[in-house]
Amino acid sequence: MAEQRQASLVETVALKKHFYVGRGQTLHAVDGISLAIEENEILGLVGESGSGKSTFGKTLVGLLDKTSGQAFYKGSLLPQKFRTEDFIRYCTQMQMIFQDPYSSLNPRMTVLDIIGEGLQLAGGIGRSEIRDQVVTWLEKVGLHSDHMSRYPHEFSGGQRQRIGVARAMITKPKFVVCDEPISALDVSVQAQVINLLNELKQSMGLTLLFIAHDLSMVLYVSDRMAVMYLGALVEIGPSNDVFFSPKHPYTELLIESNPEPDPQIESERAHRPIEGEITSPINIQPGCRFADRCPKVQDICKHQTPQMTMVSDNHGVVCHLFN
Repeated sequence: MAEQRQASLVETVALKKHFYVGRGQTLHAVDGISLAIEENEILGLVGESGSGKSTFGKTLVGLLDKTSGQAFYKGSLLPQKFRTEDFIRYCTQMQMIFQDPYSSLNPRMTVLDIIGEGLQLAGGIGRSEIRDQVVTWLEKVGLHSDHMSRYPHEFSGGQRQRIGVARAMITKPKFVVCDEPISALDVSVQAQVINLLNELKQSMGLTLLFIAHDLSMVLYVSDRMAVMYLGALVEIGPSNDVFFSPKHPYTELLIESNPEPDPQIESERAHRPIEGEITSPINIQPGCRFADRCPKVQDICKHQTPQMTMVSDNHGVVCHLFN
């Protein structure tokens, strides 16, 4: 029997995803993430490219097998490795919107088949009803019913992402991983997609894991913000607290590197870039992962791995400055 627990809608406990790359080397893409996402909450997940954000999202919904650790949905333990029956069971509960609207849609399938595939796999519904629901969702995302017979190459990037949103939402999931859903889009289209997701969250009671690079956008859409670095969580808390009162040196530098919307202010403010390159995620050694780039590094940081410390009721940081 699957393990049951009283918990948040989605929760991970020491979740790890490692990739063996040969010659005794292991890439620590996700390395012990523990967090909880409450029902009807938007949790923003930020960090540099290569920090493991997308891998975490894919592992959480079963697209990648878990190396170790646990993931729970509504208190039930999710499988370490999803099988066909698991995908069928959870496709109406959990979905994912992918980053690249060009590679995430099958070029050999029509829009009708792409959007309706989830309903078809879930079963219990006829072809005509699937068609009707696809029409409904095309209209909800700002497209038209006559788009059903077209193929992905006939659409712009923004339109393709709307198709991806419709594909994820048509099964009426409760939890959706949004893996940088706007990074490949023009700024004007980004706002349209974000507003669409906000509308759907309100109307459907969605819970979202919103993965992004743009900290201002994450601040705008999310209730809480989590910061990842090199496969590990370094800070988590209410979005306003993390953005306006960051505790981890990495979060501070990440926010300082976020550009100001006003070009006059942006041209006048001092910039403090993050020095050096992100450390290799292969065979990570004990100590703080950010030590080699941290302006506040201490000797203990290089030898002892810091633990999560709560600096307030809902704001946690993984840093020896607070241990």
